[in-house]
Amino acid sequence: MNIALVLTLLSIACNSFPSAKVDNNFAQQISDTLRYTNPVFEPVLADPTVVLVGDEFYAYGTEDNWGEEGGYHLVPVIKSKNLVNWELVGNSMAKKPNWKERGGIWAPDVTQVGAQFYMYYSFSTWGDSNPGIGLAIADKPEGPFVDQGKVFDSEEIGVANSIDPFYVEKDGKKYLIWGSFHGLFLTELAADGKKPIGEKIQVAGNHLEAVYVYEKDGYYYLFGSAGTCCEGANSTYRVLVGRSEKLEGPYLDKEGKSMLDADSGTLVVGTNTGENGYAGPGHNAEIVTDTEGQDFLLYHGMNKQKPLLTNGTNRRVLLLDKIIWLNGWPRIAGREPSTSSQTSPILE
Repeated sequence: MNIALVLTLLSIACNSFPSAKVDNNFAQQISDTLRYTNPVFEPVLADPTVVLVGDEFYAYGTEDNWGEEGGYHLVPVIKSKNLVNWELVGNSMAKKPNWKERGGIWAPDVTQVGAQFYMYYSFSTWGDSNPGIGLAIADKPEGPFVDQGKVFDSEEIGVANSIDPFYVEKDGKKYLIWGSFHGLFLTELAADGKKPIGEKIQVAGNHLEAVYVYEKDGYYYLFGSAGTCCEGANSTYRVLVGRSEKLEGPYLDKEGKSMLDADSGTLVVGTNTGENGYAGPGHNAEIVTDTEGQDFLLYHGMNKQKPLLTNGTNRRVLLLDKIIWLNGWPRIAGREPSTSSQTSPILE
């Protein structure tokens, strides 16, 4: 996802008002009446990514079988005008890529590139010795995304468990950051985005996956998820962050530890304490900034009281929370998913 996305979101959202300046009194009235309580979408939208097109947000998730709650979905896509009320559009891919014999399509990353939409995706099975990352392209955000083939696999790029891609542009160049518990790496892509052309640079250690990078106030913030993603109410997934003045690093956490170290990372959000709330919150989507300058984060988690679908699949619902920036570091309030009524983003 282009790291200038948040500025674009803010600009587009502000232009939906008749005046360039938002009426703060009117905005407060909206805040007082529009509220939400997690989750914002269920039963499943795992490993979410989000893109704004016009005045609508589109979010995509990992291939899953929702069983009795919705059936099978090949990279489901949902849409919303306010990040709170979502509707299922359908499957964003018409058919599964065939460059790998078997596996699931996991952790898509979607961004608009020119007039088209690029989806970098993982193609893998659990414990796969040679997973890979592919690219699919669509003319519309809802798809259908047409496969362009493999970008690379683990054997070709020399990185075990090469999944969880994140696309970024900087100074007119395209980059991909990826990895899962065998290091997070960055490489430059060809102009068409279909193959790596640069050396690979390790930016974080073996304790992270689900990378996302966000640029703010002279820093690149690297978000990653640590722990176990998919053990129902016992999942230990959580979001950690470090930052750097350069895209390629070095990234340090709030305590000054290198993100290459196994015990590094400043906590953004983790499992709720107690018997209720959400377990295993993680694999966040892109940050969205509303017209009031507030930042919000979409991510998945599992209700401790209903962590599984009837077919045994992890019921990873979509969660939304406001980001608090304190002394240059982001976190969710209490560093836990919200379970009470929250003020909605102001987007219109």
